[in-house]
Amino acid sequence: MAMTATRGKYEIDMTHGALLPKILLFAVPLIFSSILQLLFNAADIVVVGRFGRNGAHSIAAVGSTGSLINLIVALFIGLSVGVNVVAARYFAAGEKQHMSETVHTSTALSIIGGVLVGALGFVIARPVLTLMGTPPEVLPLAVTYMRIYFVGAPVLFLYNLGSAILRAVGDTRRPLYFLIISGVINVILNLFFVIVLRMDVAGVAAATVLSEAISAVLILRCLIMTKESYRLTVSAIRVNRHKLGLILKIGVPAGVQSMIFSFSNVLIQSSVNSFGAVAMAGNAAGSNLEGFVYMAMNAIYQASVSFTSQNYGAGDMKRVNRVLLTCLATVFVIGAAMGNLFYLFGGRLLSLYTNDPAAIEFGLRRMGVICTLYFLCGLMDTVCGSIRGLGWSVVPMVVSLIGACGFRIVWIYTYFRVHHELTVLYLSYPISWALTGTVHLICFLLIRRHLDRTLEEKAAWKERA
Repeated sequence: MAMTATRGKYEIDMTHGALLPKILLFAVPLIFSSILQLLFNAADIVVVGRFGRNGAHSIAAVGSTGSLINLIVALFIGLSVGVNVVAARYFAAGEKQHMSETVHTSTALSIIGGVLVGALGFVIARPVLTLMGTPPEVLPLAVTYMRIYFVGAPVLFLYNLGSAILRAVGDTRRPLYFLIISGVINVILNLFFVIVLRMDVAGVAAATVLSEAISAVLILRCLIMTKESYRLTVSAIRVNRHKLGLILKIGVPAGVQSMIFSFSNVLIQSSVNSFGAVAMAGNAAGSNLEGFVYMAMNAIYQASVSFTSQNYGAGDMKRVNRVLLTCLATVFVIGAAMGNLFYLFGGRLLSLYTNDPAAIEFGLRRMGVICTLYFLCGLMDTVCGSIRGLGWSVVPMVVSLIGACGFRIVWIYTYFRVHHELTVLYLSYPISWALTGTVHLICFLLIRRHLDRTLEEKAAWKERA
């Protein structure tokens, strides 16, 4: 029988005690980490918008690559969910050898995956951005930003998978500390490269890569120096086929689901591009602001994955239900409050990115639809996180394929084609969140019933034996 895992000073005991305080203890550092990350990312847009040589074109170049970058890295970033679930389950069960094999396999995977994705992104940057209908005056800048960004793919993956290991044991504080360090350096480099060296979008891309390298070094140092079961030994980095299979079983569908959402966002970005560079700039600024709300809600999604996985590993299914209910209530409050506050002060916030009144108006149009209803996205993701924490990853992928990507594609080529307005385009987001989230909840209830029956059958079999 597995021994209960010991807890270091940075870990959280997710299997005992009151849930809400521990979920908040887990999520608050993640929220601050995400907000800081977005502030540092926003610095890219603010610096090139204010001090770059090309003004709105530079903003459009940086903002318009986001959906495509997310599409390319989504599959491998999704693997961090697989690492999180597998590591959390082993940690809760106190299985140190399996935990160690998971850590070293995920590290090897991040290096290999980072190199492959980096090469892919560099090669396809220009043809895909051209296919997306990026305006000629924006295209060269967007290609430059994207290619430099993908040079840093290996360090990006190392940081993400390393952070997933720490999240699995409840440690969300040290990644926050590392992010503060690398983020401050990112802002300083942004200003130096753009204002002093006049590098424009190339400067903010280079600053991003260098700061991500620093965060990756810090997270690796953390794993190497720890004395806990998730310690990383460089000489032991190799792929364990069994652990790789478990990570891929959960991570690949999670990554494919992220790709599905990103693909639909690429289609929407292409539709936005048809309204011109000013609309692209306003859309990019509005999207960046919405990111603050999304990342705050995403911290609760991460909590639902980790808490569900640990309690499932500990065999406490009633607590799994309580995790979902607590996370749903929390994410609703965060999403509704932040989303509506951001829209209320949207004009002032957008003016931080650009002085162009037309671009600000386009940004407000996006935020009026998406920010006010963003809590629907949080609810959808949280239920999805609980399903993944139970080890079921294909189901939410299929639901998202139909409910998000499928619906948005149909919307773009039918209703939006007839009513060619940005507001109509943006409505595809909240409608798809509501539909997909409802189906996710039904799937969770069915999976829980199936797991309960399975546990009852195993218990009855043991009694007969």
